[in-house]
Amino acid sequence: MGHQGGRGERQISSVFLGVVAVMAVTGWAVWTDYAHSAGLAVFLFVTSAWVVSLCLHEYAHARTALHSGDLSIGAKGYLTLNPLKYAHPLLSVVLPVVFVILGGLGLPGGAVQIERGRIGGRWKHSAISAAGPLTNVVFAVVCTAPFWLGALDGVPPAFRFALAFLALLQVSAAILNFLPVPGLDGYGIIEPWLSPRIRRELAPLAPFALIGVIALLWIPGVNEVFFGVVRDLLSVLGVSGLDTYCGHGLYRFWEDARDSFCTVPASGA
Repeated sequence: MGHQGGRGERQISSVFLGVVAVMAVTGWAVWTDYAHSAGLAVFLFVTSAWVVSLCLHEYAHARTALHSGDLSIGAKGYLTLNPLKYAHPLLSVVLPVVFVILGGLGLPGGAVQIERGRIGGRWKHSAISAAGPLTNVVFAVVCTAPFWLGALDGVPPAFRFALAFLALLQVSAAILNFLPVPGLDGYGIIEPWLSPRIRRELAPLAPFALIGVIALLWIPGVNEVFFGVVRDLLSVLGVSGLDTYCGHGLYRFWEDARDSFCTVPASGA
């Protein structure tokens, strides 16, 4: 008989609420320039918002799996939005945050363990894999809403730049997640539709695929093409290269290389 779960299995964790509180307070600090140091506030705001998006990404996987038939999800703590409950907190939260700090890349993480044998139907398996990166897409749309709605009047420059950089992280994470590479969500979407033979042959590649993708992104030509696609998508959403450049510069406040330039509001909406 399936495990139905209790209320505690779905109660939002204090860890997640704490991260949301940090995001809210630092977002307010960026908006009001409370600390008169936009860089540190932008760093804390974007990092906490990024962690929130990682939690929501994994929650989307888990919630979709629950409704698709895997009733073991609740007992594993995945419905509490607590990142410490993930199968690999290091890969799911710490490593993506490190990559944001080092290179401004929205790295996808692998976290929730889903008992696929409990789920029937290829469409359900595809939906579970798609739910995570679609969360990044929604997050990107929300972050860029002031840009494509032309609602930037009155938005402080630092907050505008922070939203632009956060949107860049979400778009890059969505693109990487949707790649049809074993171990990534994009492959999880198409995997149910592949023959058993092909799945068996590709399965051993899963643990190394993400490492391979990261290695490719270190190649200047590949990196330029990838971020060119990211910038093109952001441009469609009304976010300019200047916005993301300044956002990244403010985020890396310890370099203090772009603050004087990026405190000037960008022209146009």
